[in-house]
Amino acid sequence: MIRRTLGKIYIGLIMLFMYAPIFVLITLSFNSSRSRVLWEGFTLKWYRTLFGSTSIVNALKTTLSIAFLSAAIGTAIGLLAAVGIYAMRIKGQKVMLFFTNIPLLNADIITGIALMLWFVKFIPLGFSSVLIAHITFNIPYVILCILPKLETTDIRQFEAARDLGATSLHAFVKVVIPDLMGGIVAGFFMSMTMSMDDFVITYFTKGPGVNTLSTLIYGEIRKGIKPEMYALSTLLFLLVLIILIIINILARSSSGRKTTGAEPI
Repeated sequence: MIRRTLGKIYIGLIMLFMYAPIFVLITLSFNSSRSRVLWEGFTLKWYRTLFGSTSIVNALKTTLSIAFLSAAIGTAIGLLAAVGIYAMRIKGQKVMLFFTNIPLLNADIITGIALMLWFVKFIPLGFSSVLIAHITFNIPYVILCILPKLETTDIRQFEAARDLGATSLHAFVKVVIPDLMGGIVAGFFMSMTMSMDDFVITYFTKGPGVNTLSTLIYGEIRKGIKPEMYALSTLLFLLVLIILIIINILARSSSGRKTTGAEPI
């Protein structure tokens, strides 16, 4: 009994340390004072000011555009790469997984400088260079999300579809992709999260006039963080929370339909 109580207290403390800063941020977004230590009353003016700020709105649009495009393109490339790696022999898989893990373990500053030198040589720095950079570091995450699902996929279903007259592409789309959908969705959302969170690589690969939220906030640190940023961070947190809740509801309903729909042979 005592051990169970201590375990609950320990978990509670961990959750408190994880989410207390976020709750403080949310509270500050409703504080009418610019001070971070003085509460002067509830207000929504920072949210109104947020949507009236051209620089913040443009940075938000750029961040979401790059995150969505890089996640979509990176997921498509990562899916094909994962299937290709899975089709290799064991030795080839080990070699490819070794090279896949390098970008994950490599320091972001090294990747950022290397990509910057590459882009300066071939293409001008700007929106396209940031997009390509984000696609580059998103692909390994997608591969590592989809490969475990491939391990549990029954290849005989694909072969049965081919035997019934389906083309390889049609069988892949109708049979393989639905089995991998969990890994694909996980890779997509992880890519979006990593893209929105990135600063170092974006800082080195962006051109003049291109700002994401991370680089915009970094540029304003010297002048002090505006309360509008608290409001923006609160909205992004709520958006991620809503998406997570929807995904869990859909996953539960899908598993429930599979369970109730199963019929004894």
